[in-house]
Order: sequence, then structure tokens, then C-alpha cells
Amino acid sequence: MENYIVLDLEWNQSPEGKEAAVDHFPFEIIEIGAVRLNNLMEETGSFHRLIKPKVYPEIHEIIAQVTHIDAEKLVNEGKDFEVVIEEFLEWCGRDPVYCTWGSMDLTELQRNMAYYSIPIPFEKTLLYYDIQKLYCLLYGDGKTKPSLDVAVEQLDLREDMPFHQALADAHYTGRIMAHMDFNAVRKYWSTDYYQLPETKEEEVYLVFPTYSKYISRTFESKEEAIADKTVADLICYHCNRMLRKKVRWFSVNQKFYFALGYCPVHGYIKGKIRMKRSDDGRIYAVKTLKLISDEEAQKIYEKKEDAKLKRVEKMKIRKKHKRSNNSKI
Repeated sequence: MENYIVLDLEWNQSPEGKEAAVDHFPFEIIEIGAVRLNNLMEETGSFHRLIKPKVYPEIHEIIAQVTHIDAEKLVNEGKDFEVVIEEFLEWCGRDPVYCTWGSMDLTELQRNMAYYSIPIPFEKTLLYYDIQKLYCLLYGDGKTKPSLDVAVEQLDLREDMPFHQALADAHYTGRIMAHMDFNAVRKYWSTDYYQLPETKEEEVYLVFPTYSKYISRTFESKEEAIADKTVADLICYHCNRMLRKKVRWFSVNQKFYFALGYCPVHGYIKGKIRMKRSDDGRIYAVKTLKLISDEEAQKIYEKKEDAKLKRVEKMKIRKKHKRSNNSKI
């Protein structure tokens, strides 16, 4: 029997803005809410705790407006985070399958645990279900992500609790899971990137019905990452064939890289790499490979030519500025 833990968090942040925030600790959790679902998507239990803030004791004005939680209530009714997380993990039980609305909750949960030097029991890389993403796949275009209250309204589900409160939002997310055809999208796991692969052996390769995803270990720089053979390889995720590159990796902004390969059996495959930065400042690559049409392949060729023209134009501008500066000396 599945043990789905539908989790929602509310957190506070520095009222004085990012400049006054603690390094690598932008959000302090002040409320945890969760419901447990069985394999029939029926609720079988719930968990709710308020947490006393220690890092940001003053509640940010916007957080107070959205959650209707004030500092006095947290001090009087809340517990220390260390106590709450121990209770929560025990309540989750064996082999929990975490589900959240959006991609931030599990990252911030682990970041809070790390701040308090609490061992993180989750696997690298943590797989979970982002219900917001699954909702988009089933009811939308796969890209536009509605807020939880909009999704509840669109599905005409019962609204009997205020939104933006941890337990209520967990209940609503669970109701959406019960309403949707979960089996149709259960293969589309999401990956949390807080705990990253440290070695080549720990790197992650996942295959979904319509694309594949690879998560690298960390590197010192983007140049080192893109030069790594495993990062740069193009492999057909249907037949595991190493592909010849029709278009080698290129970038227009040093954040996203694109390439084009061709499989003689399955056709064109687009490669996309997103370079991301870990909390300790190192670089890791998230590569996705996807079958595309001939028309989409032509767009990759055009994108590369556009990138080349922009680089040439930038070089001309730099040379012009250099000549101008030299003439003033």
C-alpha cells in the first residue's frame, strides 16, 4: 500500500529584505501541514505544527497578510523546529512518497534541517511528485502553472478552508490528487536538487515517457561541466544509441545550452542543458533529451546561427570600445 505524504510549508523571511538575510537560509519554516493518502487517494491521517521562529522573529508584512500568522501566535503555540521535524519524520512512517504543490517545499525543508545540523534522511537525488506539474500535464499545456486556489476552482472542488495555511493547502492538494487520473502521470517524477550527486557513480539518469533527464555531479565551472563527456553525450533514450551530433552544444546566455542529435531509428533528439548553482557555489548540469520533429530540428539550426551572429556583433562592439578607449589615452 502506498504511503503518500502530501506536504505544505509556510515560511517567513527577513523583513529587511535579501540584504539582511542569513546566507543560504532565506526562508525560515513557521508551519508544517501534511496529509497521508493511501493508494486509493483517501486521507488516512494528518499532521500540523506551528514553529517558533528563531532566525527571523519578526514576521514579514506580506507573510503575515497571506498566512494570517503573527509572531505572538508562533511564540505561544509553536514548538522548536528540531522538535517538530523529529515528530514529522516519525509521523511520515516507512517509505513515504512525498507530494507537494510546486517545487520549493522539500528544498526548504532540507535547508532548514541543514541550518540546525539535523541529519537529512532523504536519498540523493530525492524523487517526489510535484502535483502542480502533474496538474499542468493533465489539464493544461504542460508549462503554465496555476496557483493552488485556481486549480481547486477549475476542478470545482469543495472549498471549506482558507488557502495559504499549511494544513489546508495540503488537504486541497490531496483532493486534487484524488480527482485526477494519477496513473496517467505517475511516471513523471520530479527531482529535488538540494542534495546533489558527489561522484560520477551517484549521477542520476531518469527516463520518462516523452523525455529523459540527467543530473550531474558538481563542477568548479560551467566550462568544466560542458567539457565532461557524460554531460556532453547525446543518447537516444529509446534505444540507448550514442548519437552523432548534428549541432554541437552552444549557448546564447551561458545558462542554457542546446544541441541536436540524430537517431537513425527514432529521428531527431534535442539536447538541453541548464547550468545551475548549488548552495556552496559549485556548478551542476541538468540535461534533458527529447524527440522532436524535423521542423523543430530546423529551429535548432536557426537558433545556433542567431547565437553566432550575436557573438560576432558583441565582438565588434568590444573592439570598437577598445579602439575608442585607446584613442583617448
